[in-house]
Amino acid sequence: MWKLAFRNVFRHKTRTALTLAAIALGVVGLILTGGFVEDIFTQLREATIYSQLGHLQVYKAGYYSFGRRTPYQYMIANAEKELVKFRALPHVVDVTPRINFSGLLSNGRTSFPIIGEGVDPEKELKLSRYLIISSGRQLQKKDAYGVLLGQGVASVLKLKPGDRAMLLLNTPEGALNTLDFEVIGTFQTFSKDYDDRAIRIPLSAAWELLATKSVHGLVFALNDSASTDSVAALLKAKLPAQEFEVKTWYELSDFYQKTVELYRRHFGVLRLIILGMVLLSVVNSVNMNIYERTGEFGTLMALGNRRGRVFRLVIAENVILGFIGGSLGAIIGTVAALSISAVGIPMPPMPNTNIGYTAYIRPVPSEIRLAFLIGFVATILASMWPAWKASRLPVVEALRQN
Repeated sequence: MWKLAFRNVFRHKTRTALTLAAIALGVVGLILTGGFVEDIFTQLREATIYSQLGHLQVYKAGYYSFGRRTPYQYMIANAEKELVKFRALPHVVDVTPRINFSGLLSNGRTSFPIIGEGVDPEKELKLSRYLIISSGRQLQKKDAYGVLLGQGVASVLKLKPGDRAMLLLNTPEGALNTLDFEVIGTFQTFSKDYDDRAIRIPLSAAWELLATKSVHGLVFALNDSASTDSVAALLKAKLPAQEFEVKTWYELSDFYQKTVELYRRHFGVLRLIILGMVLLSVVNSVNMNIYERTGEFGTLMALGNRRGRVFRLVIAENVILGFIGGSLGAIIGTVAALSISAVGIPMPPMPNTNIGYTAYIRPVPSEIRLAFLIGFVATILASMWPAWKASRLPVVEALRQN
């Protein structure tokens, strides 16, 4: 039966070519769309990690829930002692302390409310690959009283590298403290809201302003984003839950979670549309095939072949078509994805972001397998009804077609 099915497939070359083209184009569409969406997720993930959050953050227990109201009650003392232990963990490239604060930044004429981070300038370089310096330069160890401004803050206060700015904030005891800073540079991240409010100063200056040596969080840089969950589980097992809490980057980024959920649903709808197109194309092709071969099926049944054999023959032909079409689509889709990625697709900024980016088509193995299976299974499903109709043809009426 399989030999006969194979011969039947290639006997009708034009019809077979049209059916294969429909299947292959559907698979190619799924691969390209899936690769494009996967690239959006990957670039947004890396931008989130390497411009703001790191892979993991460790806080004092309760800081994530209540720290916004009383941030100085949830600070980690003796952070250097904890850092030495964490840096020896598998997949950990480095751990850097951060201290968070809010206050007023003044250019001498106007004050503007800001949120700030005290950071270790040298260690932050490993976590700031996606932090774009739009003017000036990055903070360095020598910049004891340097400040890096978000582009929105610099625009509102009309500050540029080399200008002076005054930072005013409350200490943990409630006193007011102020320090004079030199603007070292301005930066952009993927988040416009963050750039409109954020500044960064050296950790030593933050400690001086707040009159403390404690920090709010320990930020982890890993050698692979895929290791985030395993390292988080290890930290949760090692750290007492009543003293510390561990948060992954995706738990801290509400924007990332909502964006991924939105695109996954969009892609799900698109996948259903492509599946429907493949089904309709194959159904149309198989129906035409059945109509033109009515006399052939009548002859088969007249020679003693049962209706079930005719049904299985049509299904076998479409199994061959589905496999060949799916394979062709997977090969063409992968080559097309690599070719497009070699050039890149210039993209405008996403909603709530500042920076455009270059999109690529990532040929993800799991998406390629899924696209092949969808094309293959859709072809078989599309042939069920025509195959049943062919096997139910009255023998006498079918023979008249000869």
